[in-house]
Amino acid sequence: MKEGIHPKYGKSVVRCACGETFETGATKEAISVDVCSKCHPFYTGRQKLVDTGGRVDKFRRRMERQK
Repeated sequence: MKEGIHPKYGKSVVRCACGETFETGATKEAISVDVCSKCHPFYTGRQKLVDTGGRVDKFRRRMERQK
C-alpha cells in the first residue's frame, strides 16, 4: 500500500435519531443515522414509518391525482 494516500481509520461515534449511541471504527469521527438496530422494525417487530423529505406525502398526492 502506498503511504500518505489512505484516510485515517479510528474510533467513531454513531448517533441514531432514537437517541441510541455506540462506538465503531470508521474514517469519520461522528456518524448520524436515522434507524439503528435498537429501533429498526426488523429487530423490534414494530412498524415504524420513516418519512424522508415528504416522500410518503408525495406518493399519496400522486396516487390521488391518478384516481
